[in-house]
Amino acid sequence: MSKAYLIARVEVTDPEAYRSYTARTPDAVAAFDGRFLVRGGAVEALEGPAEARRIVVIEFPSMDRLRAFFASAQYQEARSFRLGAAVFEAIAVEGA
Repeated sequence: MSKAYLIARVEVTDPEAYRSYTARTPDAVAAFDGRFLVRGGAVEALEGPAEARRIVVIEFPSMDRLRAFFASAQYQEARSFRLGAAVFEAIAVEGA
């Protein structure tokens, strides 16, 4: 079974409200056997345009667990704190 990765690019527009979101996400991620691999940090463009957004990478044991996390009531409650606090793009990718 392949692991799955949620990769997000985030432009935080309201840091205080966004902190309310980030405080709630670890428990939701853990509830679906996920773990943060990248959660912010310095970004350096090696090719292509510079990236100023926050990068997040979360590993899940399977695409099914990733989808279950994203659709869960626990994550949707956390997500409600992100809406209006950030411009958020996310993709799900199967990996090794």
